[in-house]
Amino acid sequence: MGLFEALVLGIVQGASEFLPISSSGHLVLVPAVLNWDPPPLVFDTTVHLGTLLAVVVMFWRDICRLLSSWWRGLWRGRLLDDAESRLAWWVLLGTVPGILAGLFLGDFFESLFASTRAVSGFLLLTALLLVLAELVGRHYKNVMEITWLDSLLIGIGQAASIAPGLSRSGTTMSVGMFRGMTREAAVRFSFLLSVPIIAGAGLSQLFSLVVNGSQNVEAMPLLVGFVAAAVCGYAAIRFLLAYLRKRPLYPFAVYCVVVGILALVFL
Repeated sequence: MGLFEALVLGIVQGASEFLPISSSGHLVLVPAVLNWDPPPLVFDTTVHLGTLLAVVVMFWRDICRLLSSWWRGLWRGRLLDDAESRLAWWVLLGTVPGILAGLFLGDFFESLFASTRAVSGFLLLTALLLVLAELVGRHYKNVMEITWLDSLLIGIGQAASIAPGLSRSGTTMSVGMFRGMTREAAVRFSFLLSVPIIAGAGLSQLFSLVVNGSQNVEAMPLLVGFVAAAVCGYAAIRFLLAYLRKRPLYPFAVYCVVVGILALVFL
């Protein structure tokens, strides 16, 4: 893997992981368009850790507060008395469907990564979800007002988005808005929910590398991909939080439709 390839794929991963346009779909389509080999597992692991760093840096105060409240409630045996402790439990609950989907449906989802047609279809589905979320969402609930059912349904959406082209952030934000969350609340919960799932995916990939043996990739492309994913991921988070305070999701839906149709026609 060359440095330019690592830079491009790191930028793609960082930007599309948090914007509602599907990072997994882009990591299938970009190499296909440029006639590159699919990136090795060690590179995929590295850029995922870069995006994990981005979201942790952006939300480290929120994460520290949630962990502190969660531990305090656990220690006192009053798990759901505090709003931040409840939110921490809801983040954990929302992660469960993704874990189960990865364990029991992993082979099915993995087979989809070989099909640009599947990626195109799921990009179009992402666009539909974004449009429906804007049309029918009621937008009154803040992030501290979500319930266990909200979290579970959003987590099911996150589990489904293992499919390439079905945006994780787009799906979780859309389900949150269907459940009455404001755009800003939906995106904040989506980002918090991404921390355990991205960390889990990275650890799973690291385990695969240990079991199957390391891959022959030089250190510099990995470093370039990691830095590009972290920087672009951080920028994407800041942009989306600012954008969604006053603006709708429609432009991202249009982008997904255009890319999905072009991929369907030309790939």
